[in-house]
Amino acid sequence: MKILITGADGFIGQNLQLHLAERKADQVVCFTRQHSASQLADMLQGVDFVFHLAGVNRPQDPAEFTTGNADLTAALCEAVAAVAQATGRKLPVVYTSSIQAAQPNPYGQSKRAAEDALFALQAAHGVPVHVCRLANVFGKWARPNYNSAVATFCHNVARGLPIAINNPASPVQLVYVDDVCQRFLQLLDGAQPAPDAGGFEQVGPVYATTVGELANTIQGFKDSRKTMVTDRVGTGLVRALYSTYVSYLPVEDFGYTVPMHGDPRGVFVEMLKTPDCGQFSYFTAHPGITRGGHYHHSKTEKFLVIKGEALFKFRHMHTGQCHELRTSGTQAHIVETVPGWTHDITNVGTEEMVVMLWANEIFDRQRPDTFACAV
Repeated sequence: MKILITGADGFIGQNLQLHLAERKADQVVCFTRQHSASQLADMLQGVDFVFHLAGVNRPQDPAEFTTGNADLTAALCEAVAAVAQATGRKLPVVYTSSIQAAQPNPYGQSKRAAEDALFALQAAHGVPVHVCRLANVFGKWARPNYNSAVATFCHNVARGLPIAINNPASPVQLVYVDDVCQRFLQLLDGAQPAPDAGGFEQVGPVYATTVGELANTIQGFKDSRKTMVTDRVGTGLVRALYSTYVSYLPVEDFGYTVPMHGDPRGVFVEMLKTPDCGQFSYFTAHPGITRGGHYHHSKTEKFLVIKGEALFKFRHMHTGQCHELRTSGTQAHIVETVPGWTHDITNVGTEEMVVMLWANEIFDRQRPDTFACAV
C-alpha cells in the first residue's frame, strides 16, 4: 500500500512513520515543509491512503494559520477530488484536527475551515474522511515550547530547568501519540469508523488531569532516581508520561548510580522501590560467607542466585523443623522465605556469589520486621 503523509517530519508524523516502517509492507510518500501545495497532485499519484497531519500551531504571523491549515487542506481536497474524478479512486483521508477547532480563536477557526473542506470533499465525491479532533497529543519527539506542555515540562525537568505554571488547577486533556498512531493504523487497515455525536473520529483514551498534577508527576520521575521509589508506571497516563519523560533525558543521563553498601561479607545494593509492591536489590557474598540469620512475621522475600553456589537453611521458629536446599547461578531457581521460619544463605562455592532479591515491602527502619536468630 502506498501512503501519503503530510507533515511527515512533524511530531505525529515521525511517530507514524516509525510504526509504518515496522510493517515493512507500506510505501510512504512524505510531504514536508520543503514541499508546496502545488506538488500535492503529483505526490498523490499511485497513493492509496492519506494521513493529513500537516498544520501550523505557533506561527510568528497569525495569517499563517490560514495558509498552513485551511489553505493547505483545501489544496489537498482539490487534489484528492481530481483523483476521484479522473480514476474513480476514492482515497481515504485521516486528518489531525484539534479540540481547539471548537474555539473562536484564529487557530481554532483555521482548523475548523480545514474540517469543513474535508467534509465537503466527502459529500461531493464520496471520499472516506476521518476527522480527528485530538486532545493535546504528547509523547516522544514532541518539540518543547511548541507541541505541548508535556514536552516542555519533560525537557525542562530532565535538565533541571524551571517550568512556568500560571494556574496549577487548570484542566488539560491529553492523548498519547502511540494511541493516536494505533488508531490511525486501524483505520488504514479498514477498521470501521467510530465517530462521536459530532461526526469526528474518536481517538483515545483521553486522559483528564490538571497542569499542576502533570508537573508534579513529571518532577516525581526525576526525584525517583534519588529516592529509588518509582511511581506506578505500568499502566494508563502515568505509564505514557514516564515513557515520554525518559525520552527527553540527555544522553549523559541515560545511566545513573545508586548507593553501594559494602562490608567484609560483600556488598548490598538497592535498585528500585515501589509504593506498594516492595523493592528490588542484590547482594554478594564471598566464599564461605553466610548472610541472613533472621526471621520475619509478615515480610516475604524471593532470592535468585545468578552467580555462584548457595546453601539455604530454614528453621521453624515454633516447631524447630529444619530444611535445607541448594541452588546455583546455573539454575533459574527462586527460593522464597516464609514468615515464621528463620533463614540464611551461605556461599558454598569457590567464587563470589551474586544474588538478586525482591522483598514484598520497602524496608522500614521504624518497623523492620526483621529479628536476628541463627538457624
